[in-house]
Amino acid sequence: MFLNNETDYAIRIVSCLAKSDTRIDAATIAASTGVTQRFTLKILHRLVQGGIVKSFKGNKGGYVLAKPVEEITLLQVVEQIYGPLNLSRCHSDGSCGCTHPNGLCEYKDVFSDITTYMRNKLSEVNFSKE
Repeated sequence: MFLNNETDYAIRIVSCLAKSDTRIDAATIAASTGVTQRFTLKILHRLVQGGIVKSFKGNKGGYVLAKPVEEITLLQVVEQIYGPLNLSRCHSDGSCGCTHPNGLCEYKDVFSDITTYMRNKLSEVNFSKE
């Protein structure tokens, strides 16, 4: 199980912005992250929509983080791009389709525990330079 490329690139982009003290244009972000400019713009748009990044238009435009690096977690970035992080449909909405007699998947608890652990770990990591 892997996060998709878009999520991986979003983490690179936010990390790039976290390391900068000034606005950065999309071309510079793309070059420093190894992501095509077109895909960088697409991801930046989604990060702006999620309130993680701010965009500025015009001659001195570019992108900056919308809040302090200490307040942006890996979980926020992952879920903004990837969507809600759940190991199994059992954990998210109970629609796994299993036929366990009590109507609940017999593995729901273990999937729930793993999902909770992953979410907690990703919430503990922010984009601070330290």
